[in-house]
Amino acid sequence: MLKDKKIQNILSKKERGEKITMLTAYDYPLASLIDQAGIDIVLVGDSLANVVLGLESTKEVGMNEMIHHAKAVCRAVKNALVIGDMPFVAYHDHPQEAVRNAKRFIEEAGCGAVKLEWFDQCVETTQKIIQSGIPVMGHIGLTPQTADQLGGLKVQGREVKSAKKLVEESIALQVAGCFAIVLECIPDKLAQLITKQLRIPTIGIGGGVHCDGQVLVTYDLLGLFDGYHPKFVKQYANLSSLISQAVLQYKKEVQSGQFPDEAHSFKISPEELDQLKKQLGIK
Repeated sequence: MLKDKKIQNILSKKERGEKITMLTAYDYPLASLIDQAGIDIVLVGDSLANVVLGLESTKEVGMNEMIHHAKAVCRAVKNALVIGDMPFVAYHDHPQEAVRNAKRFIEEAGCGAVKLEWFDQCVETTQKIIQSGIPVMGHIGLTPQTADQLGGLKVQGREVKSAKKLVEESIALQVAGCFAIVLECIPDKLAQLITKQLRIPTIGIGGGVHCDGQVLVTYDLLGLFDGYHPKFVKQYANLSSLISQAVLQYKKEVQSGQFPDEAHSFKISPEELDQLKKQLGIK
């Protein structure tokens, strides 16, 4: 298993029983704030498609968009482990293509690892990426990129057959060399069982409190996205309301002539103004 200092820190947290914190970021200002708060992992998530680019599905975002935003995040983050979320088009065609795209996240953007969602050739592709020297975080349960094959955006692993499959997938990814696994939208007791079975950390998003860590889409946490709101999201602030109020106040003050006022304007001396007017022939 590939272990740089930041990844070793994540693994050590599981050993010590310390919870791991993870949030998404897509730009420099937000990534900087998240990093300053001491969050362990910053994910440049393919949720970029929905919350930033206005696309209907995470499946629609491409590598160029992901790299563009990953670069901005990596410029901001000084302490956290930054993970690039592999978009659907980056790894479903062929393992070697997946390796090339994973390298872009590391070499072009500056990420420390990549994440990819479970799919039919997931183990082989994961192994190829890891063999190329790139750490991989796995992702099982609800996999939004292929949600249409799972019956939509709904909880996975509620029946014995599907739950057993998720346990098997988690073990397969550990054996393949993943340093951590995201468990999305699965029953909390199943997440607890998987977490106890694995040596590597589990990061829950709709997986309950027993996971080794948690991740949320930051735009959901801050109330900046008005689209789909999953049950597992807790909104810690409503910035949409604050931003709307600020924009409306700005509009009102501009229309009334209240802004800009003296405090927000620059001056020229009366003497310089008089000379300018004389030169321009203005009385």
